Amino acid sequence: MDFNKIVKRLWNKSWKVFFKDDIYELLDPEKKIQHQNKLDKLVYRLKALGVILSIKAWVYIVPDEEDAKLNKIDLMDKYYFRLIKKIITREVSNSYYISWIQSLQYHLRNYEIPDKIFVVNRSMKKRVLMWKREIIFKTISGNKHDGTRNQINLYNILSKYTLSREIDGVMIRCSWLELSLLESGLVTDTEEWLDVWLITKGIKKYSSVFSEEIFEEIGKYKYIMSFNRLKEISKTLDPQFSKLCLEVIKKNGNLFIWEGNRWI
Repeated sequence: MDFNKIVKRLWNKSWKVFFKDDIYELLDPEKKIQHQNKLDKLVYRLKALGVILSIKAWVYIVPDEEDAKLNKIDLMDKYYFRLIKKIITREVSNSYYISWIQSLQYHLRNYEIPDKIFVVNRSMKKRVLMWKREIIFKTISGNKHDGTRNQINLYNILSKYTLSREIDGVMIRCSWLELSLLESGLVTDTEEWLDVWLITKGIKKYSSVFSEEIFEEIGKYKYIMSFNRLKEISKTLDPQFSKLCLEVIKKNGNLFIWEGNRWI
């Protein structure tokens, strides 16, 4: 293909974020192995002329005028949501949702870029580094709701409580409000503490629209410790919600009622 036509095709791509394989596929859809060396040289030329910029060893963008003035950290921030969506789609397609504290932040319209983002999916456990930031792919298990306490994969159950949200022009699937709150009540790292301020803000803002049915259904399988923490946090903040958390705990074996204010 003529070099100028290649440049034009790249500029016409709306997504603007590429993996190296995407560029190869654009230039040579058949991916003939004998063309590999030629394609490598072409990618090098595209980089040298500034048609594409590398923001990671295997990630490129088609820059605008502003991008040329930014360093790699700021470029990654600018294209963060496009980049994580590309990585997530490559690894697990559409079978995922963003969980833990980031999801609650999204409900509260806080789109600050975190050091870690947790991606719940059906079967993959993996960490992807982007400079000092991480995408952590994780599975989730819980109790089988038959009294046996046998562990089952909860992805199919919990993925019902998710929604797609548009962030910076990108559709991101994240956990539903009630599930986000429960996830935020967990401590996933021994070096971290519960974000009581964020949880309190979530309860204050949304307690009037919480679904008791969703909390009760999720409580059959997991998050009893989180229910207990939410119960403690909301005792004076929202006694009715605190009572709901206690009822869910009681229905599911009175687990962790002794937890009290630990980690809070």
